[in-house]
Amino acid sequence: MTDIEYMKLAYQEAIKAKDIDEVPIGAIIVKDDCVIASAYNQKESKRDVTAHAEMLAIQKACKILGTWHLDGCTLYSTLEPCMMCSGAIIQSRIAKVVYGASGQRWHGISQYLHNHTFNHYPDITSGILEEDCCQLISDYFKSKRHRF
Repeated sequence: MTDIEYMKLAYQEAIKAKDIDEVPIGAIIVKDDCVIASAYNQKESKRDVTAHAEMLAIQKACKILGTWHLDGCTLYSTLEPCMMCSGAIIQSRIAKVVYGASGQRWHGISQYLHNHTFNHYPDITSGILEEDCCQLISDYFKSKRHRF
């Protein structure tokens, strides 16, 4: 599958978040051309600040592989991973990160990697289905503003 096809799967996870009134962010992790984990944002429903889609997908992938080493894995996220998620990506040694929309309010993985020295640097690809991912998040927040 291509990055676009995998991002479409992450996008479907983001739709699940929207359907339960969470910020619509989705993530999947792929190893050897197989999706091994998928997740969506659940900060509100779990009442857990760490329940970002990327963090939940990383946790699932670690359980599936039986290790915290995610060498050879690619993480797809509909939004640029935040600094917390970036730390987990680096610590778990994920090989590649592909994201759709760039972070607008917070520094994400692109800034984090650029401004710090680490022992592991994943390959980064940005802008995959960017317009769709941006529109989904934008529409979500517009609908929240119109409720009040």
